[in-house]
Amino acid sequence: MKTLKTTFVLLALISFFAFTVKTEDAGYKVGDIATDFSLENIDGNMVSLKDYTDAKGFIVIFTCNTCPYSVAYEDRITALDKKYASKGYPVIAIMPNNPDVQKGDSMEAMRARAKAKGFTFPYLMDKGQKIYPQYGATKTPHVYILEKTANGNQVKYIGAIDDNYQDANAVNQKYVENAVDALLAGKTIKETHTRAIGCTIKV
Repeated sequence: MKTLKTTFVLLALISFFAFTVKTEDAGYKVGDIATDFSLENIDGNMVSLKDYTDAKGFIVIFTCNTCPYSVAYEDRITALDKKYASKGYPVIAIMPNNPDVQKGDSMEAMRARAKAKGFTFPYLMDKGQKIYPQYGATKTPHVYILEKTANGNQVKYIGAIDDNYQDANAVNQKYVENAVDALLAGKTIKETHTRAIGCTIKV
């Protein structure tokens, strides 16, 4: 009986550590090459990174309608697109939640939200939730800055938009802006990874 209990405990520990390692290793790290995707936009068209032939890179943001953190950042996300799209770094927003679980994140709701807020960027649905796990996104919002290189779209920054989701006027560190500005200037990004603050992705 004691042997059976010991065996059970060992198996449980092995399973725990295996899961932990898998979770920590999941998704892209800074320096990885991100694979392209083809996702439906709110206008019904399919969007891929390869469509942006003149882009120097991308500000990929996993976001949604229903998370209060994402809602708090909507105007700032639009501002990022307006500031950097013309400089070669457009915003690509991806909604990663399962709309069957999170009804407010349906394609219809996404269209309505984009129209109401005047989104200037594509707002794509991760149908089947296949893309966000590749990236390793865990929150909404969660940002991945990609730079076009000879080898593909290289991940240069992962994390939060800035250091104050509650008040745009109280922000001290604009992580995304700092990273893109560094890339545009050919300089090294000082902070390549920060902790994303937001809601968990609904599966």
